[in-house]
This record gives sequence, C-alpha cells and structure tokens, in this order.
Amino acid sequence: MPHIKITEHIPDSLLEITVPTTLELIRLKLVCLVDVRQKFELEMEGEIPGAISLPLFRFKQLLGHQMTEEEHEILDGDTPDNLDVQHFLSNINQLHYTKDCILLCYCNSGRRSMHAARLLRSLGYQRGFSLAGGYKALIKVLTETELEALKNTPKPEAK
Repeated sequence: MPHIKITEHIPDSLLEITVPTTLELIRLKLVCLVDVRQKFELEMEGEIPGAISLPLFRFKQLLGHQMTEEEHEILDGDTPDNLDVQHFLSNINQLHYTKDCILLCYCNSGRRSMHAARLLRSLGYQRGFSLAGGYKALIKVLTETELEALKNTPKPEAK
C-alpha cells in the first residue's frame, strides 16, 4: 500500500510564513508567489507582480479533490482533462524544482492559501507554504521599489 502524507496534523503555524519573512524571501529571490484567488478577485483587488495565478478551486478540481456546490458555482468550469492536469503539475514542478523556490500561496486573507499549502504538501511539495494574512497583509507593506522589483521577476514559461 502506498504511503500517503497526512497534512491535516501539521499545525497551521508550521505552514504559514509571516509578511516580514516573506519580504526577506522576496528580496533574496527564494520564493515563488502563487496567487490562489479567483480571476474576478484579481480584477477587483489587484495583483502582485511576478505572482503565478493558480486559483484554488481550479487547483482542487485538477487534483480530483471533491469540491463543494458553491465552489463549483464559483468556478463554473468543466471537468479538467489530462492535459489540464499535466499543464498544472508542469507549472508547479517548474516553480518548485527548476527554480528551486519556496511555493508561497496566498489568497485575500490566508484561509484558502492554507488549504492550497496543505494540498501541495500532500503531493510531496515540502516547500509549500501559506502567507499569513494573505494579499491584504502583504500589499499594505510592499514599497513601490519592491513592487517594481517584483515586476521584473521572470515567470516560468508554460509548457
């Protein structure tokens, strides 16, 4: 029987990275920001330059996880095919292995990103984390210089 990693027993505090630590990781170019918010949220709230957009509901759907009725309604998408899953995993692998970075997920407040970090951990990505306080906490403290530097962060090419 294959060994399955259980991430529910990992305390949230071990999966969260604080805003000051995030700023240092950004400065050192050790982190890849993964925005798990929906497209409409990005349009309403704004985006962090250089972040990769992988909405959590789509993430869950691609991995074959059960979604709630509300999530289905918000996503309003079809069932992903093998190419969708391969594309998704290819992007995650490229971030995690090719760029050798910490996968720091964030949403608006940090709740959905905690689920995303747990999903990444369950897939074996031991450097999957959640940003404490989410987008709202990070955007408050990012300076114009830091935002400009993030704009110049190269994104991985989609395969």
